Amino acid sequence: MERAVVHMDLDTFFVSCERLNNDKLKGIPVIIGGGDRGVVASCSYEARYFGVRSAMPVKMALRLCPEAKVIKGDMEMYSKLSHTVTEIIEEKAPVVEKASIDEHYLDISGIDRFFGAYQWTNELMQSVTRHTGLPVSFALSVNKTVAKIGTGEAKPSGKKEIRQEMVRPFLNPLSIKKIPGVGDASFQLLSRIGIRQIHTLAEMPMEVLQQMIGKNGIDLWKKANGIDNHPVEPYSERKSLSTEHTFTQDTIDIPKLKALISGMVEKLAYQLRSEQWLTSTVVIKIRYANFDTETKQCRVSYTSADHTLLKAVLELFDKLYNRRMRIRLIGIRFTGLVRGSLQINLFEDTQEMVALYQAMDRIKNRFGYDKVGRACGFRFKVKEGQ
Repeated sequence: MERAVVHMDLDTFFVSCERLNNDKLKGIPVIIGGGDRGVVASCSYEARYFGVRSAMPVKMALRLCPEAKVIKGDMEMYSKLSHTVTEIIEEKAPVVEKASIDEHYLDISGIDRFFGAYQWTNELMQSVTRHTGLPVSFALSVNKTVAKIGTGEAKPSGKKEIRQEMVRPFLNPLSIKKIPGVGDASFQLLSRIGIRQIHTLAEMPMEVLQQMIGKNGIDLWKKANGIDNHPVEPYSERKSLSTEHTFTQDTIDIPKLKALISGMVEKLAYQLRSEQWLTSTVVIKIRYANFDTETKQCRVSYTSADHTLLKAVLELFDKLYNRRMRIRLIGIRFTGLVRGSLQINLFEDTQEMVALYQAMDRIKNRFGYDKVGRACGFRFKVKEGQ
């Protein structure tokens, strides 16, 4: 039986959410982002017409489009609306995977026995828009990769069906940038040897691609040929991320404790970014030598940035640790998680800060999370079983 996989995307989600609350934003260029030194988290199609794009410095965006309305953004509102959309989809679809705050995959294989899959998906799209007021695009195809690329081609507020026999004709003329996972570095590398369209990439020997870009070469070749066997994984929301450390000897060494906290926060923040989560609540736990346990928590703006989280955790530690008794255990937990990435979260941070985190994460991904970090975090490294 041919698979039927849907990729459903909420068009310019942040902008659309803001327009629900303010009709005056409709039809004008809108930028969601920080102040003059911040970066663009999202922008309307009217702003994109002038060359504005995500992760661009707001200053540059305003030079391209001086008439644009800049809004700081409200992650809490976006999260609530995203949750509402997910509930509508889950109520009707047999298998749902929430890929991000504004994207869902649906496996509706076999639904043709009762309804037309394309008609069913179109009715679901209309239901989402009717209940939330948010515009939606979708594509129906045989796997996740082709469906996602199809949605990108269908936007804005569009729909597309790509059956098995149309997969290669659909993919062939498109730029390789349309393939999920092809970033600027891969695009530049492949462009230098004349590979700019998907059909050229699909016709390359798999072994050559593997030699050029490593193990990802095989995956890239499969995507270019419309091959993707990854299942739609049922959506399950993570509630929190946490880590704890028990000392072999109880301690009252404050610099040592703060160095450990720094390393723990960096590790958890990297995990947030790797799994595309943002947190809104940080919790610190202390267990004293007499086994008394105390916790303290605070709310933060949705984030996955080390420096924001570390500042909040250290402030909590200073407020909580007032007994001057030796500490046996220290723990940190991030809760109130929503889907999101570093770029869409840094409403107030600079382009340089975004670039720094991206560079550090690339190093961590390649060599291990503990190979780069703040100097204070290396003063006391956590070892397994310590």
